[in-house]
Amino acid sequence: MNIYIGNLPYTLSDDELRDLFAQFGEVTSATVIRDRETGRSKGFGFAEMPNDGAAGEAIKAMHDTELKGRKIVVNEARPRDERPRPRFGPRR
Repeated sequence: MNIYIGNLPYTLSDDELRDLFAQFGEVTSATVIRDRETGRSKGFGFAEMPNDGAAGEAIKAMHDTELKGRKIVVNEARPRDERPRPRFGPRR
């Protein structure tokens, strides 16, 4: 299950995010989303857990808890909407 984590502290690393969810079970990936140009955290991230039961427990336990002074939001990630790719150049 892919888990969305919002309102993250801007100083949180991928490893810290992984460790946070590893207490509930195996974490296959954990990523804090960063701005492409500045490399600064955007304040949210994703953790992927292969066991849906463990992921559900993590969501229940972690949602609305405080992490480094910020109350985090944790829920199952929704799939990205398919968006048309922007077209550049002259129109035909």
